[in-house]
Amino acid sequence: MTITNSSGTFQGSKVNGQVSEFLGIQYATANRFCEPVDIKKYESVVDATNFGPQSPQVPGFMEEILKTKDLPTSEECLYLNIWGPTNPSKLLPVLFWIHGGAYTNGTAATSWYNGTNLVQLGNVVLVSVNYRLGPFGFIGENNFGTLDQISALRWVNRNIESFGGDPNNVTIFGESAGGSSVVALTSSPLTKGLISKAWAMSPSLRQLRTRAEADDAKQKFLSAAKCVSVDELKSLTTQQIIDATAQMFVDVENYISTFTPTCGGSALPEDVYSASADSQIPLIVGTNRDENRLWAVLNPMASSVDEEVAHNYFDKALADKATEAWPIYSQLRERHTPLQMVAAMQTDQNFRAPAWQLCDARTERAATTWMYWFTWPTPIFDGALGCCHGLDLPFMFNNLDKPNVELFAGTDSARQKVSDNFTSELLQFAKIGSVSWPKYEPSSRATLRIDQEVEVLYDPESEIRKLWLHQQ
Repeated sequence: MTITNSSGTFQGSKVNGQVSEFLGIQYATANRFCEPVDIKKYESVVDATNFGPQSPQVPGFMEEILKTKDLPTSEECLYLNIWGPTNPSKLLPVLFWIHGGAYTNGTAATSWYNGTNLVQLGNVVLVSVNYRLGPFGFIGENNFGTLDQISALRWVNRNIESFGGDPNNVTIFGESAGGSSVVALTSSPLTKGLISKAWAMSPSLRQLRTRAEADDAKQKFLSAAKCVSVDELKSLTTQQIIDATAQMFVDVENYISTFTPTCGGSALPEDVYSASADSQIPLIVGTNRDENRLWAVLNPMASSVDEEVAHNYFDKALADKATEAWPIYSQLRERHTPLQMVAAMQTDQNFRAPAWQLCDARTERAATTWMYWFTWPTPIFDGALGCCHGLDLPFMFNNLDKPNVELFAGTDSARQKVSDNFTSELLQFAKIGSVSWPKYEPSSRATLRIDQEVEVLYDPESEIRKLWLHQQ
């Protein structure tokens, strides 16, 4: 399978005779702690039959489950992948995927992100990208990882028509750090004309940090690396930087803003929410019902969380609202253990409350916005994970048949209907820019609940939403 355009010649593969697959196309080069340089011309035929290396990283839980921790890594990691119909009769909507992983781990080579099933189901073109992670991507105010994503969008704008995609109809979507990347990209002046629509799954919006947080994290990393400046970091080996990164994760309390995009840093405005609204890029924002159950179950101290400890967590997060909050959560999360009560509260603190805040900010500026709530609980571990963070990924990609999905989502036959409900909305959005449920408005807060059945809820669990007003 060969495609030639003004940039060069790309040698890919066919999947099932129906899908063209181009893997590991390098879209930019970048020296350590420098901005990416777009690749606009390829002097030799590009072998696009294997994934490119992932960014060096400290593997997390998902990398263990999905067996990506042993994939090749390199600081030269700016590669993208493309799936599309073999013989498209017209230019097709483009879905541009940004993987998650707390801005510190992950790869587009994850099997759950394979685009074959989504392309066959929806007649679209799917692009996925790697970008720099950890200190390589986000050191101080330098948002190199964000600039990488923008460089990949420029590559798509220049080249995707040759692969059957419409450069004027590009929908970016991502989950977790990928979801907050989506929101950040809608706010950036550098993406004007590159993005048509956006979909943020469980966006980790609290990871969009301030300049003060960025500088604090940089100083702590320099200390961990035993360096006095970023220039001195350039002389370290890749492994020395990874070792210092691992040390940061042990010693730093505020893990979520260790290596993340800085508001007001490179490519991003100070007020991402307002700038996202002003861009007028239509945006869908969604969260999972039990996001933080994933980390609660993995927490080695989980067995020590009794009701007294749980109350302490509530006090720290909600201050003077904590006494009011406990009975509200007890009513809306019946039969939850103390640990699960903490996870429910932290789900709202880390995901739902920032999502409400973002959507409210956008609608104040008349920016088209929708909200959904994914609620299907996995039956594995006797239901301990609930509808946790990341559970929706294989459902969105219609990849329930991929390796190790059953370890996370079980084998219940109901899974396919949930996937169909979810994926159909994404594909409709990519094609025509609208979905089946009403837009999010402050007067109604319409929210689509996605499960085996779907239903539109209006201001769901308003008691919880009001608890978190002014808490962020």
